[in-house]
Amino acid sequence: MKKIVLALFLILSLVLISSSIQAQTESSFNWQEYIDNQTEELYEKVVEWRRHFHQYPELSNREFETAKVIEAHLRDLGLEVETGIAHTGVVGVLRGGKDGPVVGLRADMDALPVRERVDIPFASEVVAEYLGEMVPVMHACGHDTHMAILMGVAEMLTEVKDEIPGTIKFIFQPAEEGTPPGEDGGAEMMVTEGVLKNPDVDVIFGLHISSQTPVGQINYRPGGIMAASNRFSIEVKGAQTHGARPWGGVDPIVASAQIINNLQSIISRQTELTKEAAVITVGIMRAGVRHNIIPEDAYLEGTIRTLDQEMQDILFEKMHRTVEYTAKSFGAEATLTIYDGYPITYNDPDLTAMMAPTLERVAGPENAHVVNAITGAEDFSFFQREIPGLYFFIGGMPADMDPADAAPHHTPDFYIEEEGMKTGLRAMANLAIDYMMKNSR
Repeated sequence: MKKIVLALFLILSLVLISSSIQAQTESSFNWQEYIDNQTEELYEKVVEWRRHFHQYPELSNREFETAKVIEAHLRDLGLEVETGIAHTGVVGVLRGGKDGPVVGLRADMDALPVRERVDIPFASEVVAEYLGEMVPVMHACGHDTHMAILMGVAEMLTEVKDEIPGTIKFIFQPAEEGTPPGEDGGAEMMVTEGVLKNPDVDVIFGLHISSQTPVGQINYRPGGIMAASNRFSIEVKGAQTHGARPWGGVDPIVASAQIINNLQSIISRQTELTKEAAVITVGIMRAGVRHNIIPEDAYLEGTIRTLDQEMQDILFEKMHRTVEYTAKSFGAEATLTIYDGYPITYNDPDLTAMMAPTLERVAGPENAHVVNAITGAEDFSFFQREIPGLYFFIGGMPADMDPADAAPHHTPDFYIEEEGMKTGLRAMANLAIDYMMKNSR
């Protein structure tokens, strides 16, 4: 009899547990449907924010009015807000109603010294000081869309914060394009000032809209997706003489020309390019004041792009050797200085594998692509040096346009199809929620 009672008790318990699980499943929040609906409902607001930022752009470390707009929005949502991080950065913290991990979502804020040529009603006419000169300013890289997207994600998720299984940090970062000479800033400074602490961020997601990728597409890659970037300078010292008798001195211009050629041979003949791409570019050459004087000095400046840490170390060593001995072969002296720059933008492979299904669901499997790395650089990499991160690209080009006809970033004709921001809204919101759902404590 006891066995029968015990069996009945176990059966009843299983029924009750099953009913409880079913009830929880039936009453669980439908995040995908909610995010899709909110994306459509918030879209006009997001477009309005984007157009405001586009019409009134601000340069790196000077995003004062931009920060005020973001701060006001986050405070209106009732978030915990901190300002003045890395000069003009803004952070909003949304604490969900359930325990779970802390997810960082990042958008960059700064514009570029570029004169806009795009014929749109909200085109920038802003002029500001840059390196002692008054220059036109334009959001020629899409950071205006990034900010608007993140403001939209903050609003849609705040509306249902009690359902969120964790905490979200909305990080609005200044000076991604690089700080003015002599100033600190950007992601590196935000990290130094503790942006990933209190509460401690577990993972971070960031996006970049692309003017040459069709709307609706998402591009991503495990491992290195964008290159490390380092500025370098070379000072070449010769001996001044009359231009009519070059044998009377040492010509630093000819020595510099050969240094430039030999630097390129490091890439074409001494670098294992089948492993990863690498680039050495000389962008500045200055020497001389008069046509018939061979000057005493010459100055070169350029950029190095690498996608592999070991390759970067090898490249630096070979550059020092090449510069020194090329100059000596002309009887000149040369000093190479390589400056700290942006690390490799490195997508944590485990995090990327975990979240790839989310990106495929958002864009559709046919529109989510694993792509080759690019030699552009991103200071999102400073966040990724501290915690696992995933950085990806969303399309901002009209779907019927040939990418060859689309103006590249950092140019006067740069154009973004605003419909592409919907993919960004859905991707950032779904990544945050999916990660928390998979890793709730």
